[in-house]
Amino acid sequence: MDTEVYSFALKNVLNEIHNICPDIKSVFMFREDGKIVAGDNSTAENTVVRVIDAFDGVFEKADALGGVESINLDSSRGRLSVSCLNDLYLVTVATRKADMNYVNTVTRVLIPTVLKLIEKISPAPPNSNPSEPEMEPEISMERRSEEPLQPYTEETAEKRPPEPMQTEMKTDAMLPEPPVNQFIVENIGGLLVPSDTVRIDDETISQWNELYPDRKIIDVEIETFGGKMTRCKIKPIKESKYEGKGLIQMPDKIQFSLDIKKGELVRVRPVVE
Repeated sequence: MDTEVYSFALKNVLNEIHNICPDIKSVFMFREDGKIVAGDNSTAENTVVRVIDAFDGVFEKADALGGVESINLDSSRGRLSVSCLNDLYLVTVATRKADMNYVNTVTRVLIPTVLKLIEKISPAPPNSNPSEPEMEPEISMERRSEEPLQPYTEETAEKRPPEPMQTEMKTDAMLPEPPVNQFIVENIGGLLVPSDTVRIDDETISQWNELYPDRKIIDVEIETFGGKMTRCKIKPIKESKYEGKGLIQMPDKIQFSLDIKKGELVRVRPVVE
């Protein structure tokens, strides 16, 4: 199913949840990589980004323990619940007086049901036409008259040409050269923003993954036009307003190590291992 249609369907469901449970202030969904999937009409995108950034460190540490199933936070201003649904995270922010048992019952029943329905109506990729089986060459049992049968002796064995040796081709030698992209530096900050991670367009990351389908691109090399270079982790940009503009969001620590600042141009290539 098309990504926009998928997000539109989930957005409608989140709006309905908001209507069913008036005590819910905000509800939205995002993926493990931090990419926003959908949110209700009352939730601003910059608010979603701040919440995801706040939980970035928690999710990374939780991966070592088997991942996160749910997180519940209570405060004097309201309640927040994070639940994991396959590779998606559902975040619900409600008032202090909200009945969280009712809220969780609605979200944990309605959302999985809709996700299964979407998967069922999603068109399956067309099957490629199976290629016709190759015909095995017929082995002729007839021997040409001009080729007399010779008895096997050591002398005839020496006359036989040596069989060509088959050499294994290393798959690494067949990998294409990592592409080099140019991006304009954009600041990214916050108390919980990882200092060793940059963010670029999800489309560029997808292109790299398609180029190396058997490898997972998690690191990149950044090189300035002054010759300085560093290696850091990579994640997709979360805010849609920065997508498709050729930007790389970079924390202050990496900018300082490369001696660059916002607005400068850098070269970025994926690290293929």
